[in-house]
Amino acid sequence: MRTTTRLFALLTLALLTAALPAADLWTTDYPAALKKASKENKLVLLDFTGSNWCPLCIKLDQEVFAQKAFQEYAEKNLILVLVDFPQGKKLSEQSETLKKQNSNLQTKYNIQGYPTLLLLDDQGKQLKSSNYLAGGPEAFIKWAQK
Repeated sequence: MRTTTRLFALLTLALLTAALPAADLWTTDYPAALKKASKENKLVLLDFTGSNWCPLCIKLDQEVFAQKAFQEYAEKNLILVLVDFPQGKKLSEQSETLKKQNSNLQTKYNIQGYPTLLLLDDQGKQLKSSNYLAGGPEAFIKWAQK
């Protein structure tokens, strides 16, 4: 019985880990993301989000960003930048530098709501934008490739 319990726990952990967004794909450093995009000939995706309070942002994370198909596409084609506007404790954990950068990006790109996705070239020029994209990673990839 003990072996069964351990096996179940390991399988559960593996499934939960597989469903989490690949944190190493995301950065919060916008200038470094532009440089990396230029070096690697990739586009930049800015995800303006309220990660811990915005229902559609959370849904987008679960339905798109946490999915293997998105992660594989992003790894080959995109530099991902999280521009987060959390509330509560998570907000107090952000550095003042990051808060200022995010606020400046919000102003620069005239962001009116969350989630907002911007696809940029390596110079920061906006190529396209979208809000919540229904349809999972397939819908996102189709949008990004147009």
